[in-house]
Formats: sequence, C-alpha cells, structure tokens
Amino acid sequence: MENVPPPTEELAILERELVRLDARRAQLLARRAWLIAALRQPVAPAVPVTPAFAARPSVAQPFVASAPEASSPSVQNLLLTLGGILLTIAAIAFTLVSWGHLGIGGRSAVLGAVTVAALAAPVALLRRRLASTAESVAALGLVLMVLDAYALHRVALSGTDGLGYAAFASAALAALWTVYGLSLDRLRVPLPVAVLTAQLPLPLWALTAAAGAPPMEWALLATAVLDVSAAMWAKPAGLRGIAATGAATTGGWALLIGGRQSVTADTPLDALAPAALLLAAAGVTLYAVRRASSVALAASAVAGLAVVAAVGGVVRAAVPQGWSVLGYLLCAVALLGLVRAGGPKRPAPGLTAAAGAVHALAALSALPLIALTLAGPLSGLGHIWSGTTTNARGALGVELPGPGQAAAPVVLLVVAAVLATASRWLPSTATSYTAPAGSDPNAATHPSGSPGAGRHPTGTPGRAADATDTTPCPAEAPTADGRHDRATGTTTRPADEAGNSPRPAEQAAAEDHPGRAGGAPSSSGPAATHPGVPTNPSGSPAGVSWPGWAPASGAWGTRPSPVAPRPDRRGAAAGAALALAWAGLFVVPPALDLAYPATVALHLVLSVAALVLAVRPGRIARHAPAGAVVALVCGLAGAVSVALLSLATRPATFAVLGTLVGALAAAAAVRAPRAVQAVLACAATAFATALMGAVAASAELPPHRAALTLLAVPATVALLAARLGRHPVALPTELTGAAAGLLAIALATGHRPTLSLVLALCGVIAAGTAVRAERRPAAGILATVLFVLAGWVRLAASDVTSPEAYTLPVTVSALVVGVLRRRRDPEASSWTAYGPGLAATLLPSLVAAWGDEHWLRPLLLGLVALALTLAGARLRLQALLVLAGTVLALDALHELAPYVVQVVGALPRWLPPALAGLLLLAVGATYEQRLRDARKLRDTLGRMR
Repeated sequence: MENVPPPTEELAILERELVRLDARRAQLLARRAWLIAALRQPVAPAVPVTPAFAARPSVAQPFVASAPEASSPSVQNLLLTLGGILLTIAAIAFTLVSWGHLGIGGRSAVLGAVTVAALAAPVALLRRRLASTAESVAALGLVLMVLDAYALHRVALSGTDGLGYAAFASAALAALWTVYGLSLDRLRVPLPVAVLTAQLPLPLWALTAAAGAPPMEWALLATAVLDVSAAMWAKPAGLRGIAATGAATTGGWALLIGGRQSVTADTPLDALAPAALLLAAAGVTLYAVRRASSVALAASAVAGLAVVAAVGGVVRAAVPQGWSVLGYLLCAVALLGLVRAGGPKRPAPGLTAAAGAVHALAALSALPLIALTLAGPLSGLGHIWSGTTTNARGALGVELPGPGQAAAPVVLLVVAAVLATASRWLPSTATSYTAPAGSDPNAATHPSGSPGAGRHPTGTPGRAADATDTTPCPAEAPTADGRHDRATGTTTRPADEAGNSPRPAEQAAAEDHPGRAGGAPSSSGPAATHPGVPTNPSGSPAGVSWPGWAPASGAWGTRPSPVAPRPDRRGAAAGAALALAWAGLFVVPPALDLAYPATVALHLVLSVAALVLAVRPGRIARHAPAGAVVALVCGLAGAVSVALLSLATRPATFAVLGTLVGALAAAAAVRAPRAVQAVLACAATAFATALMGAVAASAELPPHRAALTLLAVPATVALLAARLGRHPVALPTELTGAAAGLLAIALATGHRPTLSLVLALCGVIAAGTAVRAERRPAAGILATVLFVLAGWVRLAASDVTSPEAYTLPVTVSALVVGVLRRRRDPEASSWTAYGPGLAATLLPSLVAAWGDEHWLRPLLLGLVALALTLAGARLRLQALLVLAGTVLALDALHELAPYVVQVVGALPRWLPPALAGLLLLAVGATYEQRLRDARKLRDTLGRMR
C-alpha cells in the first residue's frame, strides 16, 4: 500500500525541490563563469576553493577579476580608424593645398607611389593575419584613388565636361574596386564601396544631357537592375543589404518619375513611353520576387501598382476627363483576375494587395460625392417649400467636386461587384479554436469536451499528437509530467524521439471511448494504473483538468487551445460590397443631374429597400453577418437625407414623410433583433414628429399652437407602449415620444396660457403612463411635476399676485390625502405623501415673495416655513425638513440681502478677502471634522421618511 500525499503537500515538496535545484544550478553557473574568465586571462592568479566553500549549499559567487573598460580589439579598431582618417586628411590637404610646390612629374610620382603602396600593403598584412590594419590601409588606398582621379582631371583633362568625367571616373573606380575586392575577398570595405559608387555613373551621365545619354528615369532603372543583380548574386549578407537598399532607392525614383510622366501625358502616344518604363520596372521587381522571398509581399505590391499605373495611364489619356479613375480601376480588376486565373504563388499576395489598394483609392475618390449627396439637402433649410428646385444638383445647393461625376456611380458599383465576388472565394477567418498539429481538423470546430472533439467525421478517433503540448494551466500548478512556466502560465511537455507527445497507454484506450473524453473516471484511467499520481474527483491527474478546460481526448490528451477570433474577411467584404452598391445607386441622381421628382423617388425607394433588407436580410446574412447592420445604417442615412431633400416642395414633404413613417413602423413590427426593432421604432417616432410639424406648418399655425399638434405623437406612443407592455422596444420608443413632448413645450414657451395647457396635457399623458406598474414610479413623479408646473404657469399667465388663494386649497387637499396614505402605509415616503402638496404653495409663494416689496408676505412665508421645518425635524420627515428649510433659507436671504449689501459696501475693500481667507483656513483646519459632520447629516437625512 502506497501513501499518496495531498496535492497541497506534494506541491510544497516540488517547490522546495525546484528551489534546491535552482540554487545548485546557480552555483555551477558561477563556477563555470569563473573558470572561463580564468582561461581567458591565464596570468591572473587562481582563487583557491576551500572545502567549506565547496560544501556550502548557498549560491556563493567566486572572485572574478574586473573586466577592462575596453577590450583589445575595440582599442585596436579605434586606433586604426583614427590613423586612417588622419592619413586621409593629410592626403586631401596635400592634393588640394600643397599641389603647387611640386612639378608634374613629382606630383604624379608621389600620388602614384603612395596609392600603389596603400593598395599593395593589405596583401602582406593579410598574410600576417593583420586584418584590421589591412582594412584601414585599403580604405586609405580607395580614398587615394579618388584623389588620383581628381588630380588627373585637373592636370590632364581639365577641358572635359565635369559631369561626364565624374560619370566615367565613378564607373572606372567602381569597376576597379570590384576587382580589388574580389581579389582580396577577406577585405570587407572595397566591395560595399564599389556598390555605392556604382549608383553614380548612369545618373551623372543622364545629367549631362549629351548625345546618346539616357533619360534620367531609364538611367535610374538601369542602376536598379545592376543593384538587383548584385543583391541576388553577392555572397556577403551586408553587401546584399546595401545593394537591395540601392535598388529600392533608384528604382523608387524611377517609378516616381515614370508615374508623374504617365499622369501628365496628354495623348495615349505620349503615355506609351512612361508605360514602358513602368512595365519594365515591374518586370525587374517580379524577377527579384522569384529569387528573394523575404521581400516578396512588398516588391510584388510595388510591381502590381506599377502595372496598373502603366496601363491605366494610357487609358487615362484616351478617355474623357473624369473617367480616368474608372480606367485605373478596370486595370486593377484585370490584374486581380489574372492573379485568380493562376500563376506564380509567391507574388500573388502582393499583386492582390496592390489591386485592393487601387480599389480602395477608387472608392475614396467617390467619397466627396457621397457626402454631398447625403448632407447637401441641409443647404435647403433656408428656403423650405420654395418650389424652385427642378433638378438634383439644384436641390443639393452646392457645387459638385470636379468634372465627370457620371463615372462615380460606375466606380462604386464596380468596386462593390468585385468585393461581392471576393467574398465568395475569400477564406472565412472567424474562428474560436485552433486544432493542435496532427489532430483532426474537424476538432477545431468542437469545444473541449464536446462529443465531436477528438474524433473524425467518420467516427474514428482523431490522432492528437504534437511535438510540444503547450496548454494553459493555473499559475501555481505544475503538472505531473511537464514543467510549468510561471511567466506565461503554460505547461510544456517534451516530446519523445518520434515527435509524439508523451501520454500513457491508457489514453489511447480512452480515445476509443469518447464518452470518457471529459475526464470521467474509468477502471482503465490513469488513476487506476498509476496510483502514485494524485487525481481530481473527475479522475484526471491533478493540475491537468480544470473547469471549462476538459481534455478533448483522454485524460492527458491534446485539446484545442483557445485563440482570439480573427476578423472575418469574407463577411467584411460582403458588408462593404452592400454599402458601396447602395451608395453607388444613391449618387446616380446628382451624377446624372436627374429631375427633382425622379431624385426624390429613387432616394426614397433606396431608403425603404435598405430598411426592408435590415429586417429581412435573407441570403445576404449568410455571406455578410453584418449585412443587417449595414443596411440599417444605409436606410436611416438615406431616410434623413431624402426627408431633408423633400422640404423643397410641400407635396414631396408629405409624401416622403408619410411613406417613411409607414415603412419604419412596419419594419419595426416585423420580427427582428431587439436592437434593430428599437432603432426603427425610435426613427418612426422621430419622423412622425416631423410629419406632425409639417401638418402644423401647412395649416400656418403659430408655434404655440403647433405644439398642441405635436402632442399627438407622445399620446400615440403612450398608447402603443401600453399595448407592448414590457417589450424591450417600449422604453426607447417612449423616450423618443418624451423628446417630442419636450419639443412641444419648447415651442409653447412664447405663449404662457398655451404653455400651461401643453404642460397639463403632458401631465395627463404621464399620468396615463403611470397606470402601468412598471412605469409607475418615474411616470407618477413626472406627472405630478408637470401638473404643478402647469398650475404655476397658469397663475403667472393670469397675472395673479396672490397665488396662495389658488394654491392653498390644493395644498390642503393634497396634505389630507398624504395623511391618509401615511396612515394606511407608514413606510410610504414623505416626498410622495406631502411633497406635492407643500410644493404647490411654498414654491409659488417664494417666487411671489422675492418680487414683493412689502414685508408681510415674506414674514408669513418665513414663519410657515420655520414651523414646517421644526415639524419635519420633530417627526423625522425628510420632505418637510428639506423643502421647508430650503424655502426658509431663501426667504431669509431675500430679506437680509439689502442689509448685507450695505454692510459689505461700508467695509474696507481688504476685509472681505481676509474674511474669506480666514473661513477657508478654519474649514481646512477642521476639514476632517466637517467631513464627518456632513456624512452624519447625510446619514440622518437618509434615515428619514
């Protein structure tokens, strides 16, 4: 019988063992570092190791001599570099300053001899293994060769053209340095310098503009070809990097020059030359892509853009102005078709990206027209129902950007068609699990522990083998057969020699029984065969099985690991296609300058169609999961735009608003997602408010009477909400109806009697809403406030100077009702029982007292407020205490204000700031006490009814 320790005790044992092993490993590493240092410095005395040191288990660091601040090779390289620089400066000074002190023979002899010696010395130095010295001397020789070329031009060839001689000299120097570097392949300086110098001959020759000189763009392209050749065939990695950088620089400038010439060409014949340049550059780039996979994506994308620019430039020069974007777009479509038809796989991603970039730029070129079509009707708000608009562009009221707007709808529709086609062959990347290597691909679609996990569709068990099994586990739970990484929270189990994950033999049997995949106990499980392994209640090894992470096959089997879901490119492409197709049809009227009725009709049909698609996506939802949202956004944007556009004429306004209200209401009634229904219902309420406003405007009603018309909207919404009950759409719709009620109140503010009536009607609507149990608290309070406000406004409109005669009966009746309510329900709040009644008299009386010049009303109001405040404090009624106390404080402030002003005026100017400072100091000194007092007061008020 074996005693298995509990998991916590075993974990503590393992932790102690790991600490001991780490200490021993650190001790061995310290000893190894000391031995390496001793071997590198044999003259350093060895440090004896005492037996006490060897037997001590602590991590002791042996003595290591301090390292020098700079190593010998670094100091040597620095000295050689400084020496070479000084010799170079001396040679330049000798050539430029002291040239006239020697004759022609002496000059040539000195420079020639020094140059030959500097170039020949590295041969001997390399034989003696002095590579750094050889590098410095070779660099000096290269500089002397440049000075030799300069001297040759000044002495013997001074009559030649400077640019032409510089081109010839740079070519000769590049060739000589290449031969020199290949001859002495151990030198690292000559070949990179030769590659850099090779960038100059052809561009300098092009700058001479001599007969036979190539154009600058072709010279740069030829230089790029040489650089590409060097980058592909050179052996040193540094040399390949320099050549690749040169190729990117010169080739980029060539492409920019060719692109500018292609864009500015006037005729197709003029565009052929830059097109040939761009196609040649694209060919060179694609050839480089075949040889270098590291730059395949970027290089092939540049090649694709060059091809589109070349062919599109010829098309641009042949088509009318404004249709050039469509020409480039069609070239990109053709390029995408060629890529999809078949060809080399390596440049395909880059060419696809280039075609996609052209499509995106083409769609962006139509964005100004889309924005003006949607927002342009705002410019007609200043002349509503003028009836002077006859065409679409006149209704927009703004100038359209650029000529040839007829191509914009075609561009948008072509891009939409390409995206719709791409959504069919793009892979769907929305995934939640990744299957381990070697397992059944179908297992990625089944969460861990599901019946389909770990098995093939045919029913055979899936093979779950991988070289390394990395699975998330708790931060402090290393598994029995793996090593836990605390930093990453993963456990790594090493693979065997065959490359399979280690697993007991019982796992293979468990895989044949998917019913045990979740770690269910079985007679043949690991706990039965390995009694030394602690297990969980589920039968799986301790530290391996956790809630929600049951193995997919067997107790110790490999399971799918969760990954963050990537964006679904197929769905995104389909959604973008839907949006662009709708936008392409929406901009047809301004692009073609259709008649105003046709414009309104087309925009209305497109808006309603988008709304229908939002609630009935049909087959589109399978290809575009976000298609309903896209259609909803398009439909609402189009509805707002066409509603503004219809304000030009009265019949169009009523026809459009009525159609939109009906369509939105019908769409909201259709079974759809709750959020979509809520948005549609709110939009229907908003357009219904606009329709009622149009009715009032057509009847030429003043604003305060139009407010009464608008109240039909919140009343209707309240009735519909009562029918909906607790439906999630009810609350957003009621809030939108409340907004219509606020608009009605704002319109009635100019006429007090009508404002009082509007407030009263709003109170009636709120009171009717309060009948429903779920709306009773908020709607009841709102109804009370509206009724009180209506009474106050009515009193103010009637120029009543003594509001108490009208408010006291209401207050007495309300207080009686409140007393009865409190007797029946002692837990009822004082605000509900007494608040409305007290506010009905106290607040109007306070307003009247502030405008009363006599002393009687303020005195009586103060006495009543004081009595109510004391009663509230005595009876612990929050409403009486707060409401009456506030009225008492404001009344006292009104009465004392004149005296306070007089006292302040009589005081010196410096005294009020001084008193304020003393007050702040006192409050600051007793801040904690004041804070406790405030909290105590808050708690006291909170405990009141």
